Amino acid sequence: MTRRRVRTRARLLDAAFTVFAAKGFGRVSIEEVCEAAGFSRGAFYSNFATLDELFFALYRERAELIAEQVADALALDGPGLDVPAAVARVTEVLLLDVDWLLVKTDFLVHAARRPAVAQALLDHRARLRGAIADRLTRAAGRTALPAVLGGADGAAHAVVAAYDGVTTQLLLERDVDAARAWLGHLLTALLTDGSTTPHES
Repeated sequence: MTRRRVRTRARLLDAAFTVFAAKGFGRVSIEEVCEAAGFSRGAFYSNFATLDELFFALYRERAELIAEQVADALALDGPGLDVPAAVARVTEVLLLDVDWLLVKTDFLVHAARRPAVAQALLDHRARLRGAIADRLTRAAGRTALPAVLGGADGAAHAVVAAYDGVTTQLLLERDVDAARAWLGHLLTALLTDGSTTPHES
């Protein structure tokens, strides 16, 4: 991909994000994205076949950012895992952007009625859970997880479910600080038995 095409693609993605956030994913046309980016339809079709494909490019960017944020925050404790400290790091850096949540929620509804699109979205969400589960698995010998979660995979599902719940509330309340605080409380409660002392095997 040439530098010019990279810049064109980036401008289309930025413009699409702005238009999707303002109007809703299902209410935006390719022409509107092109107009916002300052390009022709030809520029769009040289980079994306459909608006779904463009959205998945947006989703990949943010899913990868979130996965990196979580993995980096969980990687600082060595072989063990100080859960309260790691949760504090995760909630401090985690992407909580209302515009992105609006776009993602619109697309979730769109995908729910289209099985092939839904599966692609599920695959992207699985990547985030995998990053969390991998770190929890590597810490399992030194850090106890509540048995009710069923191991690292179950814990990863719980973490993502907590994130989904808090971000849904954030859409309504628009209070990012409160969302971060609630997410911290939920994750600490989910991943510990009430103790802040790492478990020694």
